[in-house]
Amino acid sequence: MPAIETVGLTKRFGDVLAVDDLDLTVEDGEIYGFLGPNGAGKSTTINMLLGFLEPSEGGGEVLGRDVESESVAIRERIGILPEGFDVYDRLTAREHVEYAVDIKDARDDPGALLSRVGLEERAWDRAAGGFSKGMTQRLALAIALVGEPDLLVLDEPSSGLDPRGMQEMRDLIREEAASGTTVFFSSHILPEVEAVCDRVGIMRDGSLAAEDTIAGLRESAGSGAAVTMRVDAVPDDPSAVFADVAGVTSVSVDGEDVTVRVDRSRAKVDAIEALDEYARVEDVSTTDASLEDLFNSLTEARDADADEREVAA
Repeated sequence: MPAIETVGLTKRFGDVLAVDDLDLTVEDGEIYGFLGPNGAGKSTTINMLLGFLEPSEGGGEVLGRDVESESVAIRERIGILPEGFDVYDRLTAREHVEYAVDIKDARDDPGALLSRVGLEERAWDRAAGGFSKGMTQRLALAIALVGEPDLLVLDEPSSGLDPRGMQEMRDLIREEAASGTTVFFSSHILPEVEAVCDRVGIMRDGSLAAEDTIAGLRESAGSGAAVTMRVDAVPDDPSAVFADVAGVTSVSVDGEDVTVRVDRSRAKVDAIEALDEYARVEDVSTTDASLEDLFNSLTEARDADADEREVAA
């Protein structure tokens, strides 16, 4: 049974189509990155999954329960770290977690959770109204972990954290997934998503522009992938060397280095073989597209397609 499954999930606000016929499946136990530019429909989708918004059409299930009729039961089994989490100024960190433990009728040790998320012990009994953004984020994560949830929904989990805190967050996400917890999170820090996710879904204009593993997205998008070859003698016309190599998008030369950018993985091997016919290739280095490259490529392609449809109409 998938942890999250939607079929035709749609949300309209008047004339605005915020989420458009979304079919989404998140498998049990995976780490799924949910990405997209502002206004893409991510927050609206999350709010429908949690039962805070009613779909206009379609529906979905979370942990096998209907998002409309069983939202209370869903929230009992999940941990939520919302973007912009607000504390109760006069309550201590420990009191925040104790309250969450009582609400969920759980047996967690508040101190153990606060320690696990890296909040210093000297802050546990301080009023949370004076916390920094990073401390508040750690507290929010401790609350999300109450009750050993089957699903963690994390919206910008690294917001306000320093580099050490971001690494600790990544480690904790991996630990939760290793213990069988499904992690569904949205983040604008793309290297963080790339480091921990099993799969990624990229939203654009209310629907999925792409969904795959990072490797799969690289294979389909190709943007940013390159191979640099050091040769004993640079050909007089380097571009002509690769004229018949499918997938080569550009060629540049820097001293003895010839760099070829490609739009598919296979083209890197073909480019090396093509150049080796003209000069001896002495060294090779390759780079793959970053998630940021892929994100920009996929969302920009979606925008271009929309522009073409508008012109055609």
